[in-house]
Amino acid sequence: MTDASAPQAPLTLGILIFPGFPMACLTSCIEPLRAANEISGQQAFRWKVIAEDNAPVDSSAGVSFAPDCTLSEAGELDVLLFTASPNARFATPSRANAALQRYQRGKTRLGSISGGVFALARTGLTRENPLSVHWCYEAAFQAEFPDIPAQSTVICEDGDYTTISGASAAFDHMLALIEDRLGGDIMAEVACWFQHPYIRSAAAAQKTPAHDTAKSQDLLPKQVERAIEHFAAHIESPIQISKVAEAVGVSTRSLERSFKEATGQSPLKYYRKMRMKQARQLVLYSNTPVTEVAFMVGYATPGAFLRHYRESFGMTPIADRRSKNSMRVKGSDALPS
Repeated sequence: MTDASAPQAPLTLGILIFPGFPMACLTSCIEPLRAANEISGQQAFRWKVIAEDNAPVDSSAGVSFAPDCTLSEAGELDVLLFTASPNARFATPSRANAALQRYQRGKTRLGSISGGVFALARTGLTRENPLSVHWCYEAAFQAEFPDIPAQSTVICEDGDYTTISGASAAFDHMLALIEDRLGGDIMAEVACWFQHPYIRSAAAAQKTPAHDTAKSQDLLPKQVERAIEHFAAHIESPIQISKVAEAVGVSTRSLERSFKEATGQSPLKYYRKMRMKQARQLVLYSNTPVTEVAFMVGYATPGAFLRHYRESFGMTPIADRRSKNSMRVKGSDALPS
């Protein structure tokens, strides 16, 4: 760890925002660094809000932000993090890539938060470097970038890139930067200022929800959690519930009872919801044709898929794709920060 008493040049963080970016990602970077400067009585950190051009950028909440500078004018940066909706792209990719390559030659570390990983991967600079991908975007990301290993950890620091799954994980990463430059005491005080209760390591697994329950998946009974893992591994090629029960080491009836008690649903119903949720990721966050989406989630023909999709979400995949926006989709499914 760096000697906190030794004078250092401020660490400069650039946050590159795209239209529809989650506002929480921006504040989760800036606020802990601001507090660290205030508590330590020194300017240990600087930050710049950056955009592709000088125009104000609307966040997913509709709040508009005026960038401090453009990507080509940002000057020296230690870290540059993309934050965006998963559909974000540079308006002039060749010019943006030239700027990003200049930063990399100057030892700037590139990275992303939440949906910004899509814009980062679309630059082609990361090649086959592993990247952290929010669980809500994983299916769409793997469909678009099959050669990039998508990591389920909250943060992935691999090679020349730091990728962060969401806003809370961005706060965790800022705390790690504060500890490295100012020491554990100031880091702990910053965490307590914001009542940040649990400081996760980068290698911590992302929390994933158990469908239609008030629990995360890791809080379910072990046999149910293991069955869900088998379901997840057989989205494209569906597996019989009896085979899953056998793999878990319980009877089919016992598994059905455990699922009912833990989730209020049968294993079959839960499994179908998992397939539909993954289908919706592909519908909302990729350009994959709907017929291909059906095959990717285990349907031999589109007919049954279209019927189950409408039953699940109240509209067809095409209508859902047309109606989505960057903040919320129908059915009260908030998009992640």
